[in-house]
Amino acid sequence: MRKEDFRDASSSPKAKLGIGDKVRFLNSVGGGTVTAFRGKDQVLVEDENGFDVPVLIAECVVVGEADRRMENREPEPYVPPVKKVAAANVTPPETDGGTSGRTGYAFAETPQGERLNLSLAFLPAEPKNFMQSAFVSYLVNESNYYVYVSYMSCKNNSWTGRYHGLIEPDTKIFIEEIEKPALNELEHTCVQIIAFKEGKSFSLKSAMSIELHLDMVKFYKLHCFIPNDFFDEDALVIPLVVNDVPEKQMLVSAVDIREAMYERKKEERRAPQPAAKKVKPANEAVEVDLHINQLTDNASGMSSADMLNCQMSKFHEVMKANAGKKGRKTIFIHGKGEGVLRAAIEKELKTTYRQQVRFQDASFREYGFGATMVIVY
Repeated sequence: MRKEDFRDASSSPKAKLGIGDKVRFLNSVGGGTVTAFRGKDQVLVEDENGFDVPVLIAECVVVGEADRRMENREPEPYVPPVKKVAAANVTPPETDGGTSGRTGYAFAETPQGERLNLSLAFLPAEPKNFMQSAFVSYLVNESNYYVYVSYMSCKNNSWTGRYHGLIEPDTKIFIEEIEKPALNELEHTCVQIIAFKEGKSFSLKSAMSIELHLDMVKFYKLHCFIPNDFFDEDALVIPLVVNDVPEKQMLVSAVDIREAMYERKKEERRAPQPAAKKVKPANEAVEVDLHINQLTDNASGMSSADMLNCQMSKFHEVMKANAGKKGRKTIFIHGKGEGVLRAAIEKELKTTYRQQVRFQDASFREYGFGATMVIVY
């Protein structure tokens, strides 16, 4: 399963951010000033070039907040402006009347999701400053089940709760940010889980308690953080439950982690594939990749402005070719990055092509927040 298939449950209440706040992006380069809110989980951030960039609230960190906590030696861990599932008296979310059991999220169950798969993931908060960086942790639920989880660590034979709450199906949820000097607290940890479905019948899963003895040396080796199916960034992903079976030995090599994550893809490659080329339906969306390496053989020596001009030239070329083709759907893949290309495309769609098309974010499950779908009418 790809990283785009996972919903990030770390949506934030607006009270955590305010108009005019200075923020930096948690998992990408850049930042700016909050200028407006978009829906329940996004804000518009004006970058240094004057573009309003749509960003998930979960990806925003108020500038100076983490430094202030370190200076004042506040004992509580840093909590970014995200909506965490309540740590006590947790109740399942109200549904929207469908069968998914989710609030505002169209979740489609899959046959693979009937087996419980749960992982613990760690990412450096500042990848470019890896040796001094703090780490953020997530729990990833790769199944059709809601999971009540309790996450704790042990020191001197005494357990301390770090998080407990509800993780929705097919979801990754932020747990905490921990500074590197405090990583040793995680050497002996335990995750206890109870899985269930809401409003429908399901196969009973046993309650599980998984004790972990983490290899802390991995947090000091960059090569242990590898590409994965859940995040755009390299991460240290530790399986907790694999196909309903709790993991017993957690001192796993980076090679073992990679093989576990890509096992499903290997099985798909082994399956017989039809020789005939599939014919796309007439109304199927056409993808246009605007990444610079797809538009030119050699981008060396090109400035940021040159690259943007090249990308926008391709965008206008496709738009002109589709003019008048009612119902034509085109997905422009621009990537998340700093949002400059996305902002430029949206500006043109709202002005130059306003009378010809409508547009929206492309499927989050397939593209994350890195693509825009344009429909001619």
